[in-house]
Amino acid sequence: MTDRIPTGVPTRPGPRPRVDIPYPRLSPGLRSYFATEGGGATLLLAASAIALVWANVAGDSYHALWETPVNLTVGTWELHLSLHHWVNDFLMAVFFFVVGVEVNRELTVGELRTFRAASVPLFGAIGGLAVPIGIYLLINPSGPDASGWGLPMSTDTAFVIGVLALAGPRCPDQLRVFLLTLAIFDDIGAIALLGIFYSDAISMGALALAALLTLVLFAMRWVGVWQIPPYLLVGLILWVAVLESGLHPTLAGVVVGLSVPTARRGHDDQARRDLGWYSRALMEDLDPTRSRLAVSAARSAVPTSDRILDALHPVSSYFVVPVFGLANAGVALTGESISAALSSPVTLGVLVGLVLGKGIGVFAGAMIALTTGLGTLPGQVRYGHLAGGAFLCGIGFTIALFVSELAFDDEALINEAKVGIIVGSILSGVIGILVLRYFGDRLPLCSPHEASGPPPLPDGAWRPPA
Repeated sequence: MTDRIPTGVPTRPGPRPRVDIPYPRLSPGLRSYFATEGGGATLLLAASAIALVWANVAGDSYHALWETPVNLTVGTWELHLSLHHWVNDFLMAVFFFVVGVEVNRELTVGELRTFRAASVPLFGAIGGLAVPIGIYLLINPSGPDASGWGLPMSTDTAFVIGVLALAGPRCPDQLRVFLLTLAIFDDIGAIALLGIFYSDAISMGALALAALLTLVLFAMRWVGVWQIPPYLLVGLILWVAVLESGLHPTLAGVVVGLSVPTARRGHDDQARRDLGWYSRALMEDLDPTRSRLAVSAARSAVPTSDRILDALHPVSSYFVVPVFGLANAGVALTGESISAALSSPVTLGVLVGLVLGKGIGVFAGAMIALTTGLGTLPGQVRYGHLAGGAFLCGIGFTIALFVSELAFDDEALINEAKVGIIVGSILSGVIGILVLRYFGDRLPLCSPHEASGPPPLPDGAWRPPA
């Protein structure tokens, strides 16, 4: 919050504690920094660096920790997963749930609610999937190496948005919305391809149950269910069904995120009247029933999507994504492994696919939508910003690391792929930053739109305000 709180108004509800226990407090500058995506990206980078050091200094303990079995038993039903799979399958479903909610809001009530606005990131995502896959298969056309075609296809949403917040142009909000939407389209396509081509045997019964639960979620939205718990409950069952079906369970997070309501319940005036009525009733008599009704009225006045983002966005940025980096970035970098990676077609395919494939594919796909008149860039986003954002999409760190575990069984191939992922993601980030900084100074996002220009000055002599 940037607004100042009036004197005498409590900063938080509830009685003050009898004992004020001191605890370390962040400076205002650090609090402001960690309130943006840059803070989450910093934690992800730090966790990944720790994983790299850990895996190379004490690799046995690193792998032993993440292979620890964590089983769940309910009656006769059992779920056997390692700690590593809980992170990749469950925590990342939470991450995709949050991203899905953000894009759901933009597609329904935000900047991208029209087809023309959404078609450019959609076509960019299609190009960003097809071109890297094609480049990888050109370099690795057959054999066990060819199964890694999915490595360079996906964009790391957290890193891209974090890098944009840290080193992007001034006023990057419209570019952030564009890249976030492109990333979720990219993620949906990548997860669909993973589910089809990298899954185990498909269970049709579990798949049918997942389809039914998806219909239930969108039916709940249609009838006007605004409470969060029903969506979380059905979403949890959907996650189990998708996991049992053989598809990747993070797909459940995307589905739930796209299904939650984003519009306000009824009219704002009616919501305010309801809130005022129940609040006055509670002030007249402080009993549990009136308290519960007043809380429900307050929650119903705020869109479900906004309340979910307020609760889960910090969890996703500051816990889920860093833990994922810690669990997946541990690559053994020995002289032998680096030498093998330098001559490996897998490393080359991943590297070229991320750096050139994503940049060319995203930019070309977006330009097709723009030149054919199907879409338009949001706000004041320019072509130079589009080019820089396209190269940033080559940061495929988290999902690419995850795909490497699915694509290969050979540990040597996995390490070669991870070297290509790390180097390719770094190069893509550097190129994207340089392009954005170059065009950001010449094509500022916060300049007035060319069509309308700046607002006209008033007539007459200027006078200071009273």
